[in-house]
Order: sequence, then structure tokens, then C-alpha cells
Amino acid sequence: MAGVSFDWPIRVYYEDTDSGGVVYHSNYLNFMERARTEWLRALGFEQTVLKDEMGLLFVVRQLSIQFKKPAQFNDLLMVQTRIKAFKHCMLVFSQQILQGEVLLIDAEVEVVSVDTLKFKPTRLPHSIQNVVKNLVAESPTTE
Repeated sequence: MAGVSFDWPIRVYYEDTDSGGVVYHSNYLNFMERARTEWLRALGFEQTVLKDEMGLLFVVRQLSIQFKKPAQFNDLLMVQTRIKAFKHCMLVFSQQILQGEVLLIDAEVEVVSVDTLKFKPTRLPHSIQNVVKNLVAESPTTE
């Protein structure tokens, strides 16, 4: 995976829209979830392996989302995912959904790693921490 931004294309299907052909608001969360899953996969981490072999799940703890413009049926969107910060058991993502150059959604998503049996926060595996450290170090600062 080159660079610090991970881009994942999403096509808007009829099932993603309301009766007016506009993407239903909660479906943007699904689009961002898919992009985070593919981000992990591109880094070499399969969520099934993390769950089955390491007893680790990721859960959304907090999110902030700004709806700038609507997407519609059959639009081709790009979900951009960047790691913004991380701590021992937490990852903070900056995610944007664009149609071409037009920003539709701007979001920040905080994800916590939890133990599959206790559903309590648990430390990120060192393998993930090391990769994420490098990504955060390469990220340009924007604030």
C-alpha cells in the first residue's frame, strides 16, 4: 500500500438510496466501514484472522460526520481513509467520501480494539501498532 491515504471506490446501488434516489444517510457509515476493512486488508491484516486467532474485534466508539452534499443512485464514489492518530487500543481515522473532486462526506471515526470474549478494550497487536506508527509518521499535519 503506497502512501498514507487509502482510496476505496464504491458504486451507489439502488438499495443504498431512498425513494428519491439519494443515498440514505446511514449507508455512508457502511461505505466507510468497508473502506476501513479494505485498508486493514491492504496492510496485511484480515479481520477474520484477528478475530479467530487473536481474539480481537474492532468497534466504533465515536464518530463525527458532516454531510456536505448528497450522493445519488449509480454515482461512483471514492472513500479516502487516513489514520489520524492511535493509542494502545484505539485508532482514529479521517474519512472522506468524494464524487470526483467534490467532497460529499467528511468524518472522523474512533475505533477501539476489544477482546472477543470480554468485549473490553485490549491492546492493538504490535504488528498493527508498528504499521500504524509508520503511517502516522508519514502523514502531513493538517489542523
